[in-house]
Amino acid sequence: MTTAVVTGAGVVAPNGLGTEAFWSATLRGDHVIKPIDRYDTTRFTSRLAGEVRDFDAARYLPSRLLAQTDRMTQFALAAADWALADAALDTGELARTDLGVVTASAAGGFDFGQRELQNLWGEGPDHVSAYMSFAWFYAVNTGQISIKNDLRGPTGVLVAEQAGGIDALAHARRALRGGAEVVLSGGMDSSLCPYGMAARMAAGRLSTRDDPDRAFLPFDPDTDGHVPGEGGAILVLEEKDRALRRGASIHGEIAGHGATFDPRPSAMRPGNLGRAIELALADAGLAPGDIDVVFADADGSPENDRAEAEALVRLFGPYGVPVTAPKTMIGRLCSGGAPLDVVLALRALREGLIPPTIKVTPGYALDLVREGPRPFTGTAALVLARGHNGFNSALVLRGRGKDHR
Repeated sequence: MTTAVVTGAGVVAPNGLGTEAFWSATLRGDHVIKPIDRYDTTRFTSRLAGEVRDFDAARYLPSRLLAQTDRMTQFALAAADWALADAALDTGELARTDLGVVTASAAGGFDFGQRELQNLWGEGPDHVSAYMSFAWFYAVNTGQISIKNDLRGPTGVLVAEQAGGIDALAHARRALRGGAEVVLSGGMDSSLCPYGMAARMAAGRLSTRDDPDRAFLPFDPDTDGHVPGEGGAILVLEEKDRALRRGASIHGEIAGHGATFDPRPSAMRPGNLGRAIELALADAGLAPGDIDVVFADADGSPENDRAEAEALVRLFGPYGVPVTAPKTMIGRLCSGGAPLDVVLALRALREGLIPPTIKVTPGYALDLVREGPRPFTGTAALVLARGHNGFNSALVLRGRGKDHR
């Protein structure tokens, strides 16, 4: 069986650009959820978000791409470049058909789409960009990364809201097993425009509080929904033996994956998150006791928090494994959130530090890592993600500390 390893990572997050800045800010507990300042939020019931405030696309991308890309695609293109640089990978040494791209996006280019629709109704059809034909599309990140880097191997896109970021990595691992040499994968989203926020508000899952410190409190009895964010991560996946032959530095291994789907709420049947975890453990050849830390989905809604807590307690026992949800600092990033958790989990295994969950006082029998980073010794992490309307995904990662090669 092919062993898929991560050799590079590129991060665009509300609390940092690049892996090092993101990791350091997360360990410090930098809380960047703030009032949205891109538009007038007076008529919106949800007015907070984790915005990426220091990204200047013109610094990182050719000018020809700026006019034809949405904000999320600009994030994705920059993150892909950073991931390839981190992997020290010269793609020119490989056949173009051996290089693939698989990404996830939950919304597509909402910001671009809103602007062009405003142009249509405000100034007429002659003022709508020709790039509107693809810039709004949820598959555009895969396409633009592929075109910019001349990657002509297996491609794909996953649309499963928050769970999509994990499913994309699993699909990339499948592509490696099918013969691809290298696959760029991950997730990226940015829909903090009025149109995107209106769509999110309609789902009834956003916090309506204006106090950033009390707006996103997963597993807390005082929870009020979640706060949205933007950004994500792109990773470089390779087959392990190939990576070792070229002397690559390996961040860790994608060891196991499981995905399930929940019944409709009206069916009155329990959810299947626990089954997704069991499938991921079986795929990795591990038992629950082998998991050293869990990066929780941490939805922030009372019913989903309860379901996740019950699944973790059932599988690992009360307070049986350290659990963390660093997304309380930056919000839920849809398909970009889980790949960021993967970056954190791999780094946690390497450094022996679990990043904290901030602002939360848990109401469940979970060993939630709070206040500050927690030292630990571990080789396996579990990352969870759930998408609205029933998607469940679980990913098991292996690492071997600072000397892992």
